[in-house]
Amino acid sequence: MSAPYKIPQSVLVVIHTPALEVLLLRRADTQEDFWQSVTGSKDLPDEPWAVTAAREVWEETGIDCRAGTALASQLQDWHLENVYAIYPRWAHRYAPGVTHNTERVFGLQVPVPTPVHLSPREHTAYQWLPWERAAGLCFSGSNAQAIARLEHFDAAALAESAQGASVLIARGGT
Repeated sequence: MSAPYKIPQSVLVVIHTPALEVLLLRRADTQEDFWQSVTGSKDLPDEPWAVTAAREVWEETGIDCRAGTALASQLQDWHLENVYAIYPRWAHRYAPGVTHNTERVFGLQVPVPTPVHLSPREHTAYQWLPWERAAGLCFSGSNAQAIARLEHFDAAALAESAQGASVLIARGGT
């Protein structure tokens, strides 16, 4: 029996410290050195974005920001969405005819030190980097843009963005 198709709605979670050190993960499903933040698709079409984000963070890093945990309040919906064409190498994961994915962006501020326990099925290594270096290392343009927003993302910007979701168009994605 084959796995069900991925839902073309996913999250991108930029995990960072108060000093704007960003956690990057190296993908396990490619030979290239693809570094990224936490990403993942909804399990169900009506799964809330925040639930997807917290689940993916837990599955990929072992960092628990699910409802009821100490870090739950640190998971912030940035009210930004990227719409991008799915990379051809991963198109088989989606139903026939699905060509684009909508990605909702979140941030998660964690204290130092925060232990990371990778899912070896998804990632082979991790590193904490200053946001500038992290943004430059990402293979995904939408991921690099999200990390670059950290420098300017403060409480006022979060409140302003909460007035309505913005949609960004980016090239390529998982």
